[in-house]
Amino acid sequence: MIGNARAALEVPGGLAALVWRYAGGPEAAPVTLAEIPAQTLASRACARELRKLGFSFVGPVTIYAAMQACGVVDDHLAGCFCRGDES
Repeated sequence: MIGNARAALEVPGGLAALVWRYAGGPEAAPVTLAEIPAQTLASRACARELRKLGFSFVGPVTIYAAMQACGVVDDHLAGCFCRGDES
């Protein structure tokens, strides 16, 4: 945790800006829970970039979960009141 905090301080432009570069989500709203991915191409790329910057324990599944928790991706099911696009 301390190592990742130190690495976060060194991210050019800030950690939030780096993660938001990978914003997006499924092209279409998932209909079932089985359609929600555990990781995406974006989370794999973000994890790879973070590891290059000195972060540890930042795999694509962990990064995708963080992106979900922070609202960087909207993978709520179609028809869910939380969806941003009201699908």
